[in-house]
Amino acid sequence: MTDNSSPDARGAAPLRLGTRRSKLAMAQSGLVAEAVREVTGRAVELVEITTYGDTSREHLAQIGGTGVFVAALREALARGEVDFAVHSLKDLPTSQPDDLVLAAVPQREDPRDALVARDGLTFEQLPDGARIGTGSPRRMAQLNAYARSHGLRIETVPIRGNVDTRIGFVRDGKLDAVVLAAAGLSRLGRSGEVTDFLPVDTVLPAPGQGALAIECAASSADLAAALAELDDPYTRVAVTAERALLAALEAGCSAPVGALADVLADGQVVNELRLRGVVGSTDGSSLVQLSTTGPVPTSHDDAAALGRELASEMLAKGAAGLMGERAL
Repeated sequence: MTDNSSPDARGAAPLRLGTRRSKLAMAQSGLVAEAVREVTGRAVELVEITTYGDTSREHLAQIGGTGVFVAALREALARGEVDFAVHSLKDLPTSQPDDLVLAAVPQREDPRDALVARDGLTFEQLPDGARIGTGSPRRMAQLNAYARSHGLRIETVPIRGNVDTRIGFVRDGKLDAVVLAAAGLSRLGRSGEVTDFLPVDTVLPAPGQGALAIECAASSADLAAALAELDDPYTRVAVTAERALLAALEAGCSAPVGALADVLADGQVVNELRLRGVVGSTDGSSLVQLSTTGPVPTSHDDAAALGRELASEMLAKGAAGLMGERAL
């Protein structure tokens, strides 16, 4: 825990922010802590919490993925050990507990996936038979599908570990490249190691990728109201649509599902929201990829309806058969 337990200048005890212990989680939480200090005038201390996803060495697809990085933080909130918590939104289960509130979704970072390859290679420059590491069935499905459609031969290799570990596989020559979230590398100040940003037309990100979730107890109304000042309305409606699609597919966050909602502007006026979704078999042999565009939602319900509508169309095209065991 950060040693910052003395009351601040206004006499209030520091707010306790629950965070995972990883370098990335600490960096993300540090950014949020500074923003919360600015809007509340109160000191914020980081409370480090170890989650099951941090200690398990199994691949995420094997341990279910859904909630493995979240449950311990939510339990700390429920026990009153922390005042609020910061999550990577893509790790957050789509069902929201009644006793917790998603108080804020700050402005999203770059949602794309990024390639870190040997010798500064781009994806198109990778050699025949290149070994690409990723822990994500979603990335595997789309990378393999792209390779198949373009006559490329690659091998996707399942990996676990933090950013240093994953990039280390490339530095040590065990892999030709790894794929990571661009937002995480940016927050760690490591965007300079990216050798290629993968276009979303090639690899759609995970629902909520690049966004953070700030969660607190529903009973902490004053804190929730203060945290809400950090909410970005466009990011909120976008990720709401993406997560509604994921929920309607009855898929967990480790399923091979990609989704991205982005606002479309006519000049300076934002007037439409485009939602794209994809489900694929991990070998890339089958993909269901669809999109829909509608007016920018003005409410949570409208955004969620857009996600459910696209999910229904994807299920009608056979998406359920590509996801393996669906999350119920």
